[in-house]
Amino acid sequence: MTTNRFSKPKIKHQKSLVAIAVIVFFAVAAIFLTRPQTVPTSLSAVSGLVALKASAQTAISYDLAMANHKPTLIEFYADWCTTCQALAPTLQAVHQQFAADLNLVMLNIDDPQWRSQIQQFRINGVPHLVLLNTDQTIAGTFVGEIPRQILNDRITNLLDAASAILM
Repeated sequence: MTTNRFSKPKIKHQKSLVAIAVIVFFAVAAIFLTRPQTVPTSLSAVSGLVALKASAQTAISYDLAMANHKPTLIEFYADWCTTCQALAPTLQAVHQQFAADLNLVMLNIDDPQWRSQIQQFRINGVPHLVLLNTDQTIAGTFVGEIPRQILNDRITNLLDAASAILM
């Protein structure tokens, strides 16, 4: 039996390629498994933006809300804010539920006309929700995504307080 003098280096070369392939596989797997989640899982970026824009269009104007003496929920938001986009369906549902008794105002922080309101309410992050009593005093604030039930409870308490004042 004769041996080829090139057979041992060829086997070493194949083992090296296999080892490199295994290392690359695990490196790629580690990257995909450990990367942070950057997109909300329940909404695509487009549908979140569409919901946010729809909410902004159905919201009442700031001036009208300040003049009609109803409790008010102001959302300070930005189109680019993925948390604002994720919160949009919750705010749409809240708006539908409380529309008769509560003003929903949406102010885009990227619009320079809202600069004084941003300073007045000390907005330093979005989404930033401000609940106002009928006399426009602050009843509560929330920053970030808030569960619908908590928001519903706070709005219900606000409306109960407002109706108690009217009696």
